[in-house]
Amino acid sequence: MEKIKLGLIVGSKNIEESFNKIKMLNLSICQIGFLAEDIDNFDPFKIKKLAENYNIEIFGVFMLFKGQIFNNKDGPETMGFVALKYRDERLKLSLKFSDFVKEMGVKNIICHVGFIPDDEEDPIYKSFIPVMREVIKKCKENEQNFLFETGQELPSTLKRTIIDIGMDNVGINLDPANLILYGKANPIDAVEIFGEYVKSMHGKDGLWPNRDEYLGKEVPIGQGMVNFPLILRRLKKKGFTGPIIIEREISGEKQIEDIKRGIEYLKPYL
Repeated sequence: MEKIKLGLIVGSKNIEESFNKIKMLNLSICQIGFLAEDIDNFDPFKIKKLAENYNIEIFGVFMLFKGQIFNNKDGPETMGFVALKYRDERLKLSLKFSDFVKEMGVKNIICHVGFIPDDEEDPIYKSFIPVMREVIKKCKENEQNFLFETGQELPSTLKRTIIDIGMDNVGINLDPANLILYGKANPIDAVEIFGEYVKSMHGKDGLWPNRDEYLGKEVPIGQGMVNFPLILRRLKKKGFTGPIIIEREISGEKQIEDIKRGIEYLKPYL
């Protein structure tokens, strides 16, 4: 069996600089994060050509929105398509975003959709499902998969959501650390629930939040509560072939050091 590929998630601020970082780390696959509101500032064909020149595969594009607050206190009112205040505008942005990604030649869009209600009878949930169906239908028209980023909802809730949407171009980008950071689930249990829906995974580690914290603490791979050896063994039994996209939410030299250590930590389990 071919080994799972390791890659890196990078920002769009300076894409050529990001590609240089990827090559410097001897990686060849990535995800790029874009604010949906900013895509008019980019030429997707130039990005595609640049990736080809660097011999880098863009596995997926991470769709972000302005105004999002990544914690348990403010997140429910600001994140993704669940947040009612932003829903209509973000729906329009996401349809345009799908076309942008198509021109880039990328097949996967990844997104935090928000704090999905656990109660399937919740009016917010009932109105959320048709919105997601519209987003995912657009992706299907553009021959793309829509991958839910994990962490802000219970794994059982996300699986039910996928079933309720009822489309076949849907998957999961498993972020095991996020499940811990938001205090939602043990990632090992999530693997059993998600199963074959997992199409990619973030290599990220974290610590559970304390009672007075709105979010846990992200830490270098191998220093948190994510059991990577067991998770990867279980995922591979369910047919997972990767990639694992390393994410370290700091910058500078320390980020590079932690990524390098993370690569060495993960290598034996690929």
